[in-house]
This record gives sequence, structure tokens and C-alpha cells, in this order.
Amino acid sequence: MPRTRSSSATRRHNRNGLLFCLPSIVGLTGLTLYPLLASLYYSFTSYSALKPPKWVGAGNYLLIWRDLTHNGLLFEAIYNTLYYAIFAVPLGIIAAFMMALLLNQKVKGLAFFRTLFYVPSVVPVVASSVLWLWLLNAQHGLINQVAEWLHINTLLSLAGIKVPIGWLADPSWSKPALILMSVWGVGNSMVIFLAGLQGVPVELYEAAELDGASPGQKTRHITMPMLSPYFLFMFVMGLIGAFQYFTQAWVMTNGTGGPANSTMMYPMYLFQNAFQFFKMGYACAMAWLMFVAVVLATTVVFKTSARYVYYSGEAK
Repeated sequence: MPRTRSSSATRRHNRNGLLFCLPSIVGLTGLTLYPLLASLYYSFTSYSALKPPKWVGAGNYLLIWRDLTHNGLLFEAIYNTLYYAIFAVPLGIIAAFMMALLLNQKVKGLAFFRTLFYVPSVVPVVASSVLWLWLLNAQHGLINQVAEWLHINTLLSLAGIKVPIGWLADPSWSKPALILMSVWGVGNSMVIFLAGLQGVPVELYEAAELDGASPGQKTRHITMPMLSPYFLFMFVMGLIGAFQYFTQAWVMTNGTGGPANSTMMYPMYLFQNAFQFFKMGYACAMAWLMFVAVVLATTVVFKTSARYVYYSGEAK
């Protein structure tokens, strides 16, 4: 009898647990797993979303290879995305780390300054994109106005750079404009670095001071190694985010990727193929290739991370 009651209670608990988990299971299956498998199937078909899909095998992937080798718009989209990732990710990490160091000092009004630097990261993406459209305006934008007041434009002119800078109206400056905007919103990364700084043992700094280490040496030889797992996390997340960079460039260029396709990112070109040109099969193939690229990039980063990432609690 005790065994019967125990097995009955176990079945009842399992049933109740499944019932509570059912909404999440249905959501995961219907909103994540099914679309994922469907996109994989459509990547091997010619599908316009208006007619039934037609199996073409590797045809979409061969078309992508042809477009890439002919230096078309796909090549420009990949180049723009890599350009953004190479510059925006390291600059964002450096800016967040430097801000965290400054905001970790014991000064009056520290809570106010921390809030001030964090606020940009909680501004909605579309709202911040519209705001930066005004800031980057070539004629009346605040950034060019400040450059004029500080006589930076004079120095740029002496260096042979055309002023005022066109930013989003100039193909040479459009990607740097997007990178500048991305650095502005590193508040989340700053907070994570701040949390990491609280975990650095004070004894290490005290021992370094007794040995005559300068602030720069303490930062280089103590702070940065102790925060290396945080740098790794920021780099991986930033890399994934850069490969998926879409909303800001779409809003600030009205979906055109201009000027002269200089801000046409890979996800933007994917979106155009899917929902403007109705080449769903081609777009799904692009999405899976981006997924493979992200997996390969993160795998390489993790495989090489043992050389420069230090975990203080790691067993020897």
C-alpha cells in the first residue's frame, strides 16, 4: 500500500508539473522550434510566401555563392556587417570598461553619474535612432555644431577632410556614424563591468601598492586579468549582436541602406529579400548561413579563450 500511494503521488506530481510547463512547451514548440525547422526546409525551396514552395535542393545556396563572387549587393552587405563588427564591438567594450573604472571611484554623487551613463541603454531603439538622426544632421546637428565651436572642423580641414561632415549623407562616414551611436548605448555592459569590479580582491591592489605599482599597472596586471571572463562575455555577445545589427540602420536610412548601400547590413538585405522581393527561400538560406557564421565565430573565440581568460575559482 505505501508503494501504491507513493507511485500514485509521483504520477500526480509529474502530471501537475507537465500542466504547469505546458504553456512554455507549446510556446517553445510553436514559436521557436517549428519556425526554425520550417526555415531550414524553405532554404532548400523556391518559396515566395504567395505560392507553395518548390524544392530546388542547394539552389539557393548556389545563388548566394554566385552573388557573393560577383561582388554584388550581398558582398557589400557582408562587408558592411564585418566592418561594423570589427570596430563597434572592441570600441564598445573599451568604452564600457573605461566608464566602469571611472564610476567605480568613491566620489560624491556616484549614484547620479551611474544613472546618467546607464540611461541611454534603456532608451527604445527606434527613439534613439530618431534622436541620432538629429544629432548627426550635416547642417544643424549638434555633433557638427560642437565640432565647430571647439574648432575641430578647422583641424579636419587642415587634414584634408571635407567639413562639415556629412555623416549619414556621406558613404565614407555613414558606418562610423552607426559605430558612434553604438558606443553611446553601452550602459548594460558598463553595469556588468561594475559588478565585476566589486569582485576583485582588495588585497591584490594593496599588495601591488606595497610593490610600488602605478594605477595603470594595477589596471593592466590586476583589474583586466580578473575581469577577463567579463571581456569574453562582452565580446561574444557583441559579436552576435553585430551580426544581427538591423533596427538602427533600417530606421536611420528608411530601409534603403544608403547612401550608396554603405549601411546595407546583412540582416537588412535578408529582410529585403524575404519581405520586399518575396524570395523567402533565398532569405532562409541567408539566415542559416549567418547562423553557421555566428556558431563558427563563437566556437573559435571559446577555443582560444583559455590563453587569455582567467577564472579565479578554477580548479588547478
